[in-house]
Amino acid sequence: MAKKKQKKKKSSVRGIYFALIIWLICSESLPMYTLGGILGAAAITIAGAALLSRLFGGKKKEEDEDQYQYEIPYVDTQPRQTAPKTSYGPEVDSIIEDGNRAMSEMGRLYASIDNPEIKKKINELMRISDKIVQDAIHDPDDVPQIRKFLDYYLPTTIKLLNAYDRMDSQGIEGENIDKTKSSILDMLDTAIDAFKKQLDSLFANQALDIETDIDVMNTMLRREGLSGSAADDFKLH
Repeated sequence: MAKKKQKKKKSSVRGIYFALIIWLICSESLPMYTLGGILGAAAITIAGAALLSRLFGGKKKEEDEDQYQYEIPYVDTQPRQTAPKTSYGPEVDSIIEDGNRAMSEMGRLYASIDNPEIKKKINELMRISDKIVQDAIHDPDDVPQIRKFLDYYLPTTIKLLNAYDRMDSQGIEGENIDKTKSSILDMLDTAIDAFKKQLDSLFANQALDIETDIDVMNTMLRREGLSGSAADDFKLH
């Protein structure tokens, strides 16, 4: 409040000085000993004061508004609604939680590492890993395989990416650093292939069930005398 009063005081003093200067100038060019001269000087002084206020007052007002805007923090008073968490059972929920944690860390590494080639590989690893984790929801029987993937293969891959990130952030080249970074880069290709095979293996049970259903369907079609070109459509290619 004291600071605001001080600014107002400075503004008032500046206005007085400005009016005196205009009045002195008018006294040199206008007949101040006549009523017309006095009125003319007064009109010029008022017009000058208005111009001064427009030039400095408007800018001052905008600065004060901007200062007020940034000094007062925004507070969200709207009530927040959170969607209820879906539970798929303790084992599957644990898979989902660990998977989300791993995806978050890989996302951080993706943002931290500048190498476009590494980014591309991280993105592919995240895409496959997410499909592996989500399979636990659709087929809980795959939980043991997925748990092994989350307990070793994925954490080890993240560990290698963290090592690459640390070395890359040094901003220097060296025989050991370059060799290690190159080895990690090659290892990521191996990890991508392994992750794809892991995902494919999770569908082994489903593929077996589908083949069994197809065999049963073909047997029934032959028994009912309905086998033929239509029945061949049920064969698994």
